[in-house]
Amino acid sequence: MNLQKVVIIGQGYVGLPLAMRCVEVGYKVIGYDTDDSKIGALKDGVSPIDDVTNDQVTSALSSTSYIPTSAQDDLKDFDIAVITVPTPLRDDRPDTSFIEIAGSTIAKHLRSGSLVVLESTSYPGTTEEILRPILEKGSGLTCGLDFSLGFSPERIDPGNKSWTLRTTPKLISGVDEKSIKKVQEFYKQIVDNVVVSAGIREAEFAKLLENTYRQVNIALVNELAVHAHALKIDIWEVIRIAATKPFGYAPFYPGPGVGGHCLPIDPEYLSWKFAQNSGQNSDFIKLATTVNKRMPSYVVQRLVRALSDRGKNIKNSKVLVIGLSYKKNSSDVRESPALDVIKNLVNHGADVIAYDPFVRVVNQSGFTFSHRLEASDLKKSDAVLILTNHDGVDYEEVVRSAKYIFDIRHCVVGHNVEYL
Repeated sequence: MNLQKVVIIGQGYVGLPLAMRCVEVGYKVIGYDTDDSKIGALKDGVSPIDDVTNDQVTSALSSTSYIPTSAQDDLKDFDIAVITVPTPLRDDRPDTSFIEIAGSTIAKHLRSGSLVVLESTSYPGTTEEILRPILEKGSGLTCGLDFSLGFSPERIDPGNKSWTLRTTPKLISGVDEKSIKKVQEFYKQIVDNVVVSAGIREAEFAKLLENTYRQVNIALVNELAVHAHALKIDIWEVIRIAATKPFGYAPFYPGPGVGGHCLPIDPEYLSWKFAQNSGQNSDFIKLATTVNKRMPSYVVQRLVRALSDRGKNIKNSKVLVIGLSYKKNSSDVRESPALDVIKNLVNHGADVIAYDPFVRVVNQSGFTFSHRLEASDLKKSDAVLILTNHDGVDYEEVVRSAKYIFDIRHCVVGHNVEYL
């Protein structure tokens, strides 16, 4: 057993899976979070996320190697601290306040020989220009001399059973060779493949490149889908046959926009950094953001037209929405475009019922939310709108009972189905 004490700041989509894995390989883990309700649930063996089961939490608690806490005193005498806090936007600008607060919290307990790793996504320079000074000032220690500091961007893909925390290559970096060695030694216990970056800024940039690449390509195919429909061309068939080319092409698929904590936000961090450095934003990122943000409105416009063609006005029409989360088989509704679609429908006067078998709670009013898909609701609806292609949905019943289906994700087939 590894007797080192690991503190993980943040027990959410990134921090909790890391905590469970650290316990699994033998570390003593302190899972710190300022959300008392989350910590209370974890102490009761209840996981707040899909990718960690209640049984995993219960097992970790039983081993006494995992202590969830909101008490800062529990952080003392740590060997390794990993920061996994959110990095949102505030007024369209990067908000690194959670990193700053986490750094101040860690600094109080930082001691000689300790290692601090930032996993939160942020713009190049964050680790060295924001976190490092906070740690040094709060502890009175010198980075590189007294303690080590590294950056290792999280690559969690919620709901992905093939590429897990352990199997996804882990990018690591450090402020100096000693830090790199310590970060590498730590993550070699956690993951199967560690990739060393030549520098911290390169590692910070790489994470933003990964998500910007995806966001830009989704925007491209979304825009192509809009034009393909106007030309009466099946964009899904276009993508299928284009994907037969074995080189120089990777398929992306259209949808109602982008969601989650990464894709709508990370590219904006990069664009902001460009503007701060050179006075110029990224034209590509700006355009991609614009295209993806207008997709919910486009989806509603298409539905309004389809209902009109069937002699129905969107006002007072019954619309059953399937899928609220931003991706399949997930309960995560952060920045989900489905919520924007529903808000738009409600503003048009539609009577909306939303079904999602994975989502637990929705903090948005104006519509009815259900965990059960009833045939009677399908039959009474003027339109069924599929926004998320969850597994476990009785799509045969959907096709059998619905009058009209607008399938944004191309997951059903029938005479009453129209695609994006």
